[in-house]
Amino acid sequence: MVILITGAPHCDRTPFYIKLFKKFTFRIILMKRLTRYLWPIALCMSVGFSASLFQREAITEWYPFLNKPVLTPPNGAFPIVWGILYILIGISLGRIWGKGLKVSQREWWIQLALNFCWSIAFFFLREPLWGMGIILILDVVVLDYILITFKKDKFAAACFIPYILWLLWATYLNAYIYIFN
Repeated sequence: MVILITGAPHCDRTPFYIKLFKKFTFRIILMKRLTRYLWPIALCMSVGFSASLFQREAITEWYPFLNKPVLTPPNGAFPIVWGILYILIGISLGRIWGKGLKVSQREWWIQLALNFCWSIAFFFLREPLWGMGIILILDVVVLDYILITFKKDKFAAACFIPYILWLLWATYLNAYIYIFN
């Protein structure tokens, strides 16, 4: 006589289709969670890439000849920093989107539009004064986003800390360029 011990691997009587369903369900949930983060990151990268198309001519023909502060980062640093920032900005939206935070979402979309508009005003139109106005509004919107979002999702708000620090630095650069050119 053979005695089977309950819970042993050979006693698992769960039908194969139930096991398959559980694996499939887990994969669907995982894909939904990943998608919640991937599309905002892709959107941010697309906006950044689109803005860079408007900047190309100015970066070679106009920007190098401006009076800039001594602590201006090298041109090669900008795409690296913006790439990292766009990933963090996208992650932040993924988190607040999953929680349905409407006010934070509104602020997020406004900051992305202002981010794009600043590139157009400063580089494409070559108007540092307009850029200054836009970036000051952008600073306020991003700070507002951080404060509003912090109450509901500290991690989503923390993703914007490097962004606001970079924006404040960019505001200083923009102001210097406006004043000394």
